[in-house]
Order: sequence, then C-alpha cells, then structure tokens
Amino acid sequence: MTERAPRIRVQRRPVHGVLLLDKPLGLSSNDALQKAKWLLRAEKAGHTGTLDPLATGVLPLCFGAATKFSQLQLEAAKTYEAIAVLGTTTTTGDAEGEVLERREVDPAQLTPERLAAVQQQFTGPIRQVPPMHSALKKDGKALYEYARAGVTVEREPRGIVIHALKLALTRTDQALFAIKIIVTCSKGTYIRTLGEDIGAALGCGAHLSFLRRIDTGGIGVERCVTLAQLEAMPEAERLASLEAPESLLAGHTRVTLDGENAARFLSGVRRRGNWPDASAVAVFGESPPALLGVGHIVGGELVPGRLLSPLEIQQILESTPHSASMAHSGTLEKL
Repeated sequence: MTERAPRIRVQRRPVHGVLLLDKPLGLSSNDALQKAKWLLRAEKAGHTGTLDPLATGVLPLCFGAATKFSQLQLEAAKTYEAIAVLGTTTTTGDAEGEVLERREVDPAQLTPERLAAVQQQFTGPIRQVPPMHSALKKDGKALYEYARAGVTVEREPRGIVIHALKLALTRTDQALFAIKIIVTCSKGTYIRTLGEDIGAALGCGAHLSFLRRIDTGGIGVERCVTLAQLEAMPEAERLASLEAPESLLAGHTRVTLDGENAARFLSGVRRRGNWPDASAVAVFGESPPALLGVGHIVGGELVPGRLLSPLEIQQILESTPHSASMAHSGTLEKL
C-alpha cells in the first residue's frame, strides 16, 4: 500500500484587493475562488456572483477589505457572448443536458427581418421563468436538487432587463444552424433561458453550446488574468496582479478628508461639508492617501456606509504604493 504524500499546509496572510479572473471552462465559481485563494495564500476571499462551470469569462474575486464591496458587482449589469444551437432542446438548456426534442430548422425562416423582430421582442424589461437547473431555492431546497431527482416545481416568472441584445445567424463546427447572442442584461438574467426562449420564438427550439461573460460593471475580459497565468507567476507578481479595492467603486463620487475628519468618519460619525448630494461616495483619507470606505451625501452631510478597519487600511498601505497625487482635501471627483 503506497503512503499518501503529506498535505502541504499553506501559511495564510492578509491580502486586500481584487483579482480580475478569466474563469476557465469546467470549474465552478467557488472552485476558481478557492484555487486563487490558495495561490495568493489569502485569509479571506469571496466572488461577485457565480458563473456556471460551462461558462468562461469575467469573474472578479475579492480579497480582504475588497469583500466589503462585492455586492456592487453582484448588482452590476453584465455582458455575455453565447451560441444557441437551433433545432434541439435539452433538459438543462445547454449541451450538458439530455435531448428533449429535435426539430427541423428552415433557414429560409431565419431572415434578418425575423431576427430583428425577435431581438426587439427580448429587449427591455421582460419576464423570465428561472430554469430548474439553477441555485434558486424553493422551500429551502435548490431547484437543481429537485431537477436531479426528476421533479419539476412551479416557478414564478421574474422581471429582468435586457439593456442591449444583438442576434446573428451563424453555423457551429458541425455546420448546425445557430444564433450568436451578444447581450447586456441586469442581475438575475439566465442566459440559458434567454437562449431557449429565443429558440422558441424562432419556432425551432435551441440550447446553449457556448457562454462567455465579457464584461461586468465596466470590467472587460481584456483586463483579466487566467488561473494558468496566475499559477505561472512568481509570488510577488501574483500580488501585483491584484487591483486595489477601490477598483470596484467605478462611478462613485470621490471625497477626500483631512486627518481629523477621516478619523471621525472611520468611527462612523457623519461629517458636514460643502458637498452636493451623491448616492454613492468613495471616501479617502488625505495623509496618507487611503480608501476609508463608502457612504452617501445628503443635505451637505457625509453619511458612512461600509467602512474599512484601521488594521485593513494599515495593511493596504504597507503592501501597496500610493501616489501623493491622490490626495485633494475636501474635493469631489469621479473615480
């Protein structure tokens, strides 16, 4: 009997920042997170919304203080590229499921005018029935658990928003007719279901064979690194590949406070100033220039929201070079 090699124990450390990951095919979001967490030896980590194992693309991973702002990415609009193969429906809405039905595809019916009409039909506010193969819960149990047991439960349609949709006729490697989908959508949209619904509207059914998230909240896939790239880096480069926690705060109004006001804000005390109302504010200290947290401004009052701890701020300052040009006392800017 061969002896099992001793498991290497990783010495964890405080890591603060955002890893913009291009998630690989076949890994769950949590598997990708745990792999990156292990490579960075990070103490605390979380992701910003799941991607199916069969999907690739943008998955921002938050470490340390950045986890306090992960909800912002959960709420952000997302853009996907997908391929919906026409003529075949499956139990899961993608290529992993068992075939439910095959129908003949008539290319003469797939005119640009027909695609434009369907594109219009699925643009804007629409309602969508969540798929059985999803993590949504009913009576405390995930829908995919019912599905695996062969049970179908009733699901209420949910309101979503398709901000932009582009459909184009294409062919797969097997020369099957398919629709290339580029869609920007709100939180809660199931692209598999959208593909199925588009196939139904075209009268022939469809299932997804490819899904890639190319943008989330303005973070494009071109800014992302892969797990393979991360693994090949020396450890110092891995840490350097992280973006600062404030990279999640794009669009927030920036306020910089002097030392006394910064300390009071960090204690959760409202500050008064000559500021216009703003619903989303990123607050920085002046000296040293460091992110303190987020809040909002109403009636000239800066109201604290999610705050970093003094220890987190110290650890970030010790690990990240900060430019003195970031400090502008009392000023307002857009990040």
